[in-house]
Amino acid sequence: MKKLVVISLGGSIIIPDDVDKEFLEKFKKIVLKNTNKCKFIIVCGGGSLARKYIAALKDKPQIIQGIAGISATRNNAKFMSLFFGQDPEKEIPKKFNEVKELIKKQDVVFCGGLELKPHQTTDTNAADLAIAFKVPFINLTNVQGLYDKNPRKNKDAKFIPQISWKEFHKIANSIKFKPGQHFVLDQEASEIIMKHKITTYILGKNAKNLENFLKRKSFKGTVIEG
Repeated sequence: MKKLVVISLGGSIIIPDDVDKEFLEKFKKIVLKNTNKCKFIIVCGGGSLARKYIAALKDKPQIIQGIAGISATRNNAKFMSLFFGQDPEKEIPKKFNEVKELIKKQDVVFCGGLELKPHQTTDTNAADLAIAFKVPFINLTNVQGLYDKNPRKNKDAKFIPQISWKEFHKIANSIKFKPGQHFVLDQEASEIIMKHKITTYILGKNAKNLENFLKRKSFKGTVIEG
């Protein structure tokens, strides 16, 4: 039986501004190379597309901004399915049960936001899927893992290789939620992984790092557990 891998693919590495084709080619190669032993559910974030939608609706209620953000994640998921050469006529799943049915039939399933709930992003959807299938949760984002402060703005930011669910949730909860937010995991996902004790891995956009993880070799990233 193939091992199931649930990945939250950050929109910041799909489309930071323009589509990062160089990274996506490497990502595609690694995923497809491992389908002989793994199945992948890949939940796509909205990235710059979502933030542009949300910025244009900043005078609208947060619920409207959230709907726009979800539409961006689904657009990115459809793009990724096309990028991987999947059937262009097939719609991406938009509900939890649709994902569960599809993964029985194919090795790689892409989706975006599965439903609109307050204070959550696609990270929460990926965490819920990890719970349902009782597997670890991998979050791929544009930083190598968790730092004590934003490494893009602070050169002295310290890397945190391992952290407990409780301590991580404390950090996530200190940030006020807003649609299109950018932190390694949203507050709702953080609470879910703590409550259900889901081992979570935060990895950067170094594709080789993901390959090492899948092969159970040494990798750089943050492990959230215990």
